Amino acid sequence: MESHVGQKIRLRAHRGRRKTLEKVGVLENTYPSIFVVRVEEPNYQQRLSFSYADVLTETVELTLVNQDAKTKNKKRA
Repeated sequence: MESHVGQKIRLRAHRGRRKTLEKVGVLENTYPSIFVVRVEEPNYQQRLSFSYADVLTETVELTLVNQDAKTKNKKRA
C-alpha cells in the first residue's frame, strides 16, 4: 500500500444493513495498522481511515483509478 500513497483510488465500504459507501479519493497515508483516504467533494473535504483487516475481510474494497483510461476516453470523444 505504501507504494500507492498519493494515487487516486475508488473506495467501496460496506457499512452493514445494505448501506454502502462509495467514494473516490487519494490514498493520503499508511500506518502500521490503518490507512487514510482523503475524499474531496465540492465545499467538503473528508478523511476516512480503515484498517487492513477491513480489506482482508472484504468490508472495504479498493481499486486504483487509472488516469490513463480517462485520458484515452476524452480523446475518442
